[in-house]
Amino acid sequence: MIRSMARSDKTVVMELIEATNFFRPDELHVAEELVDIYLNHPDQKDYEVVVIESEEHEVAGYLTWGSTALTVGTYDLYWMAVSPKHQGKGYGKKLVEWLEAKVAELRGRMIIVETSSMPKYDPTRRFYSGLNYREIARIPDFYQPGDDRVIYVKQLGLKEKGD
Repeated sequence: MIRSMARSDKTVVMELIEATNFFRPDELHVAEELVDIYLNHPDQKDYEVVVIESEEHEVAGYLTWGSTALTVGTYDLYWMAVSPKHQGKGYGKKLVEWLEAKVAELRGRMIIVETSSMPKYDPTRRFYSGLNYREIARIPDFYQPGDDRVIYVKQLGLKEKGD
């Protein structure tokens, strides 16, 4: 089940983000800031946060997303994590498919995802490629020397080239 994040989910979500070992301390802080903005300012429109529950009704993962400022129909998938205990069970794919359906419902045109080029993120990049997100840009040395920003996009409602 995918649902809006509740205040009572915050501790579990922050623990699962940290448990993935994919986020530096400063990134954990930013992830928490976005969660706090979502939970403490229900009138804001910049960030939405959802969680996915396992069959045992445990929070298995979360996703932060929102419309991209100054665009028409473009959305960002800002942060996503699935707890190590639940990885490899399709929860990440379900979250992304849910987001795609939600954005389509909102008449969105595309979803943008950004990640790192570091070898540790090879599975992340394969994950998005496997869901038909196309790498459209790299900014060399963006995060730090040797760590490029890799940008993926998925066009919604449009046939991909070659179809």
